[in-house]
Amino acid sequence: MATVLLIAAPSSGSGKTTITAGLAWLYRRQGKRVKVFKCGPDFLDPLLLGFASGSPVDNLDLWLVGEDLCRQMLAQAARDYDVVLIESVMGLFDGEPSTADLAVKFGLPVLAVIDAGAMAQTFGALAFGLAHYRADLPFYGVLANKVAGERHAQMLQESIQPQSKEREAALRAVCGQEKSAAKSEIVQDVQRGLSEDLTSPANGAVAGSRSIWMGWVGRVEPLPERHLGLALPEEIPDLAAKLDAIADALASQPIANLSKTIALAVPAQTEIKPLLAGKRIAIACDAAFCFIYPANLRCLELLGAELVFFSPVAHEALPECDAIYLPGGYPELYADTLAAYPSIRADLAAHLAASKPIWAECGGMLALGESLTLVDGSVKPMWGLLPARATMQARLAALGSQSMNFGSGCDGEIRGHTFHYSTLATEINPVGYGSPCRLGSSGEALYKYGYIRASYIHAWFMSNPVATAALFGVAV
Repeated sequence: MATVLLIAAPSSGSGKTTITAGLAWLYRRQGKRVKVFKCGPDFLDPLLLGFASGSPVDNLDLWLVGEDLCRQMLAQAARDYDVVLIESVMGLFDGEPSTADLAVKFGLPVLAVIDAGAMAQTFGALAFGLAHYRADLPFYGVLANKVAGERHAQMLQESIQPQSKEREAALRAVCGQEKSAAKSEIVQDVQRGLSEDLTSPANGAVAGSRSIWMGWVGRVEPLPERHLGLALPEEIPDLAAKLDAIADALASQPIANLSKTIALAVPAQTEIKPLLAGKRIAIACDAAFCFIYPANLRCLELLGAELVFFSPVAHEALPECDAIYLPGGYPELYADTLAAYPSIRADLAAHLAASKPIWAECGGMLALGESLTLVDGSVKPMWGLLPARATMQARLAALGSQSMNFGSGCDGEIRGHTFHYSTLATEINPVGYGSPCRLGSSGEALYKYGYIRASYIHAWFMSNPVATAALFGVAV
């Protein structure tokens, strides 16, 4: 049975990705088989976490992925790996469903990473609140981040010591956690759950790591970011050395010898018929088209498709195929390279002339358009298969989970997620719109132009394999 831990935080920017990557690297150095999951629909954190763990990172989300598949993936990972780490999204209790909902649903022990760089006694209040905001949360402990030294760590540890009965009652009232006499030792529970495991240089705080920011210990530069999130692993110089540094800082802590386990029964798997048997799907895959869920690839393979990959950035020829998948990514960062792709327009035009489908999502849709205007105002020609013009924005244009009916033989809705910094102008009339999970949000448009289907939505194929088969041109 695998050791399992969910790494969360009060908010984004607390260092949970760094700690998760450092722990994965540390356990891997110990010779353990490590599997990491990422909560939510994120693409970029999984790339870094996959580098650290040496295994592909799957997403867990009770709405997007579904409870059954989440349970199935967790149970399978617990059987196949020695350590299973789950990194949360946003703050522990943020969103509907939240990371806390996932932890409660599957009994996942929660480690909260708290940025303690500019606090002392307040650390205890944060730890207490996280531990007791939900009585049913399987809270494991906290890990102090950005600790200035041993004296600072001692202050943090003292902040979670048992309080007087008067202060204890006040803390309970603030958290809305008035408990029965049988559960009155609330702060003692915090002390037992935290200080025994994770709260001082001797047992848990990452001492000597004042310069940690977004993941790095010592005198290293902060982990690079851009408008959609973290930089890609291949773009970070000496990433292995950086992971060694954070792993070294964690190696002396009890967390290095984690022993929390859970038991999950593997649910019966839903049969996926090989509706794409005999079909060959070409998938753009490189630094410009890197937003690909591993589960999407597995879904296509379970449907019976043969997958072949090509790199538009490297100007590789389009493989012989029956359908094309153009995922999202960073076409704006490689606009000149993509514009200079000598054969792609003719190859795609021939593909469409043969009545073969293309599914393009977000960045893939932008590449198919006529032009892409960058934030500096420069206009870059794209591949010109869609009568559409995209413009990059300095601020986020859309974010959120949505479901969409793709029409034309696609049976039912496919769930997905939207996250982009561009807008699109086109004469194409949308054939449908997404249904946002959040009230007040706008649904993304679905465009159909000949044999092209395109949208800003990143589709989660496993939410509806039958509709996915139809999306790639198989009548069902």
